[in-house]
Amino acid sequence: MTTFTAVENISRRNVLKLFGAVGGGLALGATSLSWSPMALAEDKQALMNLFVAIGEDNKVYLTCHRSEMGQGIRTGIPQILADELEADWDKVVVVQGLADKRYGSQNTDGSRSIRKHYHRMRQMGATARTMLEQAAAQIWQVPVAEVYAKAHKIHHKGSNKSLSYGELAVAASRLPMPELDSVVLKPESEFTHIGQSHTIVDMDAMLTGKAIYGYDIKLDGMLYASITRPPVLGSDVLSLDDTKARKIAGVVDIITLPVPKGAPLFQALGGVAVIATNSWSAIEARKALVITWSKSINDSHNSDTYLQGLVERVNQPGKVMRQLGESVTDWPEASTVKAVYTVPYLTHAMMEPPVATANVTANGCELWASSQTPQSTQQNVAGALGLKEEQVTVNVTLLGGGFGRKSKPDFSVEAAILSQKLNKPVKVCWSREDEIQNGYYHAISAQMYQVALDNNKMPTALLARTGFPSISSTFAEGVEYPSAGELDLGFSDVPLALKHIQLEAVKAPAHTRIGWMRSVCNIQHAFGIGSFVDEIAVNANKPCVQMWRDLLGKARIEPFENQNFTYGNYGEDLADHPVDVGRYHKVLDKLEAVMADAPKAAKNQGWGMAVHRSFVSYVAVATLVEVVDKQLKVLKSIAVMDAGRVINPDRVKSQLEGAIIFGLSLATMGEITFKDGKVEQSNFHDYPLLRMPQSPQIDTYIIESIAKPAGVGEPGVPPVAPSLTNAIFAATGIRYRDLPLNKFLSV
Repeated sequence: MTTFTAVENISRRNVLKLFGAVGGGLALGATSLSWSPMALAEDKQALMNLFVAIGEDNKVYLTCHRSEMGQGIRTGIPQILADELEADWDKVVVVQGLADKRYGSQNTDGSRSIRKHYHRMRQMGATARTMLEQAAAQIWQVPVAEVYAKAHKIHHKGSNKSLSYGELAVAASRLPMPELDSVVLKPESEFTHIGQSHTIVDMDAMLTGKAIYGYDIKLDGMLYASITRPPVLGSDVLSLDDTKARKIAGVVDIITLPVPKGAPLFQALGGVAVIATNSWSAIEARKALVITWSKSINDSHNSDTYLQGLVERVNQPGKVMRQLGESVTDWPEASTVKAVYTVPYLTHAMMEPPVATANVTANGCELWASSQTPQSTQQNVAGALGLKEEQVTVNVTLLGGGFGRKSKPDFSVEAAILSQKLNKPVKVCWSREDEIQNGYYHAISAQMYQVALDNNKMPTALLARTGFPSISSTFAEGVEYPSAGELDLGFSDVPLALKHIQLEAVKAPAHTRIGWMRSVCNIQHAFGIGSFVDEIAVNANKPCVQMWRDLLGKARIEPFENQNFTYGNYGEDLADHPVDVGRYHKVLDKLEAVMADAPKAAKNQGWGMAVHRSFVSYVAVATLVEVVDKQLKVLKSIAVMDAGRVINPDRVKSQLEGAIIFGLSLATMGEITFKDGKVEQSNFHDYPLLRMPQSPQIDTYIIESIAKPAGVGEPGVPPVAPSLTNAIFAATGIRYRDLPLNKFLSV
């Protein structure tokens, strides 16, 4: 295992010196803030392409255009580039890309950083390698076919001659860049970095406290803002008494921010901002504000009542979203299994709440933000300030967790608006309470599943309904039904081999900001179908693994033809990422083989399992629990993943482990409730996360595959909750269909 790579604090001036240029003196480096090869545009001699630059010091500067939040993408993207480049990993310096459309999408969400950019990054690395080979061939005056790249050098086949990358850098960069489709990629059998476990490049900085997160940013003359936002979505400031607040030392100003009209989008929520010379004064002055809030159409929203309504609606006919075969209208009780499952509102609860620092001047705006979406940040800030997008520079810091929350740039918009008003740099820090009470929430939901059974207690027809407020409601008013894209996330796309399938959606208007969270709608849909298959298996006296095999049917590519819907497939072409039932069977087979050697369930213990495809990956999870006197202990979790070709196995293992902890936290304790339109929770004491004593032993297994790379960050989450509740049933004989479990058991 490779353990280290070169990640250094380097100034832009020093970088430019390496490339034989002159530059400014802003100290930005791979482990401090962020700089980009774009910053070297005044001296293009060292640039091979947007992602690769080579210095005469023989170091290779590889740009990661995605956001690092612990998933290891600042290592994975460079691994791909370095492999095709034949670069020595110890000579790699990782560069964080700024917001720039020329990189393509920079949205670090949807588990797509590798799967969407794998081929392009290989091409970029191969392009730089090709230019180095061409430069060497010109210097030696030999055909380019006689030279080759290996181990950070270009070699001549007919002699012992070689040149280092540093010696060739300037000459190579002056050559025209080849067309991407013309470069020859390495045979996969010759990979040296792809498929190898590399320690993440930020590890040393993280362990020594040198890593720079959004909260670590500090600019000269910077002010701090703490904002009281509307307690109910849509309410506004009726009256404000800030007399006491203004008397607190350090307070510079108190500004009322308007509440936006229409759909929430990524706009600032409004409210009252206290600006001070230090964060403590801003927080203390905020506590002294006396605010009267206006009424809102969401004042009457109570989550308990709302969920009851959802349960009632999923028990009534809904809008048909997918139809296979005929509608079944006869459901005799003796040959029917039916169940309803519910999941509450959830929030992201990342360790680092949202934070952004903005400096608006006459020339534009520069931002430092823990953002998953720098381009969206650039667009929304430009729109809020009345600037052109190119006038907004977005520096991406390390993220202390994201889970989808930091892909919404409302907090960056707040910082930019306040900086513009004050003509000074302003840092907006959300507290944990702010994020829990004013964030974007995973939707509350209810699902009904019903099957008709034959004489062998095997399903012949399925009717299912789902209801939850749509993410689309955040972007448009009047949305009352989930979108097709949301239904594709674990509801419409389960490839059951049944002749009759009818899937429906029911009305569910939104009363708060709904947003995507790690694995999005797969959270509730996997819980529903994963629990229901276990119920069918118990009714038929079959192991759950076998029931899944029977319901999925023979290995095949599921085309979803003639079923009244078009499957979105996470934005991927079905030819590249088909719904492959054979890969379901592979993870089931591996899980069953592993469980054969796992500890058997003792008294008051039980194993449960579930399988799910999401973000074009396949994951099976088994969980062992013990329940004594209504005290739940999760003893062991086993996860098997088929994510196609894996770039960094160490990161896949870590992502699976994190997904299990995340999924267990949601299933056992995750619940946001609303009363009179307001969130009732505020911090970890009433929205707890799994602690170390509550965490199980975790074993992970990765299926070796040459299929195209698939998603990794999110697919491990969905099967966790159903495997847990199925295990509890095996241990106790009690079926829990409503989350979280701490409503019924001590955790």
